Amino acid sequence: MSFGLKRLSIRWRLALTSALLTTVILSAFAIAVYQVVSARIRSDFSNEMVAAVDKLRDDLSLTVNAKKHIVVGVSPNLDLFAASNNAVIRVLDEDGTILAKTKQAPNLGFPLVPERGARVGRFRVETRQTQLHPSSAPGVSFTVSVQYARKVSDVEATVDRVRFFLTLGVLLGGGLALVAGLILARRAMSPIAALTSAAGSIAETGDPSKRVPQFEADDEVAELARTLQAMLDSLEQARDETESALRRQRQFVADASHELRTPLTSILANLELLADVLDGDRGEAANSALRSSQRMRRLVGDLLLLARADAKRQLPREPTDVGRVLVEAAAELGPVADGHDLTIDADERAMVNGTRDELHRMTLNLMENALRHTPAGTHVSASVASDNGDVVLTVADDGPGVPAELRDRIFERFVRGDGDRGSSSGLGLSIVRAVAQSHGGTVELEDTAPGARFVVRLPQAQVPAEEPEPAPA
Repeated sequence: MSFGLKRLSIRWRLALTSALLTTVILSAFAIAVYQVVSARIRSDFSNEMVAAVDKLRDDLSLTVNAKKHIVVGVSPNLDLFAASNNAVIRVLDEDGTILAKTKQAPNLGFPLVPERGARVGRFRVETRQTQLHPSSAPGVSFTVSVQYARKVSDVEATVDRVRFFLTLGVLLGGGLALVAGLILARRAMSPIAALTSAAGSIAETGDPSKRVPQFEADDEVAELARTLQAMLDSLEQARDETESALRRQRQFVADASHELRTPLTSILANLELLADVLDGDRGEAANSALRSSQRMRRLVGDLLLLARADAKRQLPREPTDVGRVLVEAAAELGPVADGHDLTIDADERAMVNGTRDELHRMTLNLMENALRHTPAGTHVSASVASDNGDVVLTVADDGPGVPAELRDRIFERFVRGDGDRGSSSGLGLSIVRAVAQSHGGTVELEDTAPGARFVVRLPQAQVPAEEPEPAPA
């Protein structure tokens, strides 16, 4: 029962509690009223019978045949006397002979001594004895017993009606208390409902600058509203500070990456010259420094691309054939395929409105990710196709696939698998997602067995068929 109540809303719990308390109070009151009223009804019933039989005894007179000393008449009329209370009356002599009675009077017995309030079957009987001296027969006297009876069911029916109406009153009172409790609880909970609605709106939009309703009454609800507003103000301030720090950080990364490109270009040029003119160990050292510098240049380029994506800054866009971009990227990776079987399907013309360098980086990262995380001899395929107004770039392999624990985080920054055999920075797939999103597209990791399958969808550009495309580099 307690568990069931806990599952109800606060409004219903308040209303049910109010109705229950009202019902208990009304029940206690009804029981007390029933005891008093039923006792009073039974007492009045007894008193009425006593008064009636005493009056009948006092008013009773007999008419006797003077010669035969036989009772020939009774006054008052017994049927008329009993009619008002639906009673029955018998008048008996000392021998139990019935001198007079009402119509259909049952056998009430003949008490040997006067009894008060005797119960005979379905009747309550009051008996009185009296000595009568009929005037029609001087010197003659009669000792008679007067029996006055009424059905007990009459008074019990009245008591049952009282009990019924009291029970009905308790039930109606409990029902009205429930309805009134619901109305009052709804009005009392309306401020909480307003706060809940405001909090839901803030949670949906993620905007802590919105204000929650404030109330004039200085109560607990108003205190809760003020506390929530203070919390939202603090969250908004913290968000502003965080966003300001992130903007400064992104600006610093973008500026630092941009500034590093010029000296890196000079370093790479000098290292290329040294690698060409030096032999032996010195030449190997120059080549090693050249490879490290190239990786550094690529990392700087990745950071700069992500910084632009975070800052929502776009480079100039132009119609670009993703198929040609795929061919160029595959040609760049061909020498380092490391024994992989790399196949390309880019015969279809698939135009998007984008930045060629960023699309090249996205395509290169997808294929490089497949080559890096699969063993030699694995088949890696890349294709470009049009589908319902989208350009679909697909890169798939039949390698070991993406571990289950990494599937939800595969596009996050600096996430690297345990089997990463290269010098990956963990930014490759995050750059893929950033480029896809900046071009209005999506990237997904689809379930395949075995291997992994990455699908990029980009909005297709409407370009006239006769427009020439730049030749691949």
